[in-house]
Amino acid sequence: MLNIGVLISGGGTNLQAVIDGTESGEIKGQVKVVISSKQDAYGLERAKNHNIKAICETDEDKIIEILKENKIDLVVLAGYLKIISPKLVNEFRNKMINIHPSLIPSFCGAGFYGEKVHQGVIDYGAKVTGATVHFVDEGADTGPIIMQDVVKVNQDDDAKTLAKRVLEVEHRILKESISLFCENKLKLQGRRVFINE
Repeated sequence: MLNIGVLISGGGTNLQAVIDGTESGEIKGQVKVVISSKQDAYGLERAKNHNIKAICETDEDKIIEILKENKIDLVVLAGYLKIISPKLVNEFRNKMINIHPSLIPSFCGAGFYGEKVHQGVIDYGAKVTGATVHFVDEGADTGPIIMQDVVKVNQDDDAKTLAKRVLEVEHRILKESISLFCENKLKLQGRRVFINE
């Protein structure tokens, strides 16, 4: 069973989906530690409610230390709003994934987070959006894509209604991607990620 560390900055609904997946056996791993960049992030409470170590820390050297102390095999960025340094990326290369609420390479990178992503989709007039799980590299939302799924944009959508539907997809594909990682079913070749069934 693999040890999972989750980095958050907010409410932690994706974190909750991951915890639920580990507790149901859908994910063959356990969340050992949750690290938040914000002291008041509700995700810390979610972790404590499941007897998971919950820590607020912004210093990357200390974050690396915490992850190593807890023998973390996979780092999951679940609504983590800080840019990851090359040092942290190198410590967990191909062992760190992120969930993003759009179909990368659209509506991603610097400035595209939270409802700003969904407002950008609506303002642009896109007909579809979705969510992407990808490995983390040195860029912002530029790592190899593990999984994506599509959400239709309705004519009467606003950022909130669209975000709600995309979030459901995020929860599902994040759990699926973590499950595949934990079962050693992901094979990385250059920028392409292959799933071994």
